[in-house]
Amino acid sequence: MTQLETAMAILMKTFDTYAAGEGKKDTLTNAEAKSLLEKELPALLKVAKNQAEVDKLLKGLDFNGDSEVDFTEFVVLVSALTCACHNRGGKK
Repeated sequence: MTQLETAMAILMKTFDTYAAGEGKKDTLTNAEAKSLLEKELPALLKVAKNQAEVDKLLKGLDFNGDSEVDFTEFVVLVSALTCACHNRGGKK
C-alpha cells in the first residue's frame, strides 16, 4: 500500500477499535471518544488547560447532535488537526 492508503487504513482501524468498546460499532460514545483522544492524541490534551476544554472538544465533535461521534465526524476532527499542524510549519 502507498503511504496515503496506509494512513487511511490506520484511521479506519483506530476508529473501529475504539468504537467497538461499548454501544454501537459504528459510532463512538463520549467515553470512547475521550479514551481515543487520551491515548491517540495525548499532545492535544496536554495543551487543553482543563477538563472543561476537553469536554467542549468532545461536544464539538458531535456535529449532528446525536450524542455520538460517527466516522465522518471523527475524520473532520483529524483533518482539521492535520491542517492546523501543517500550517504551523511556517511554509507558504
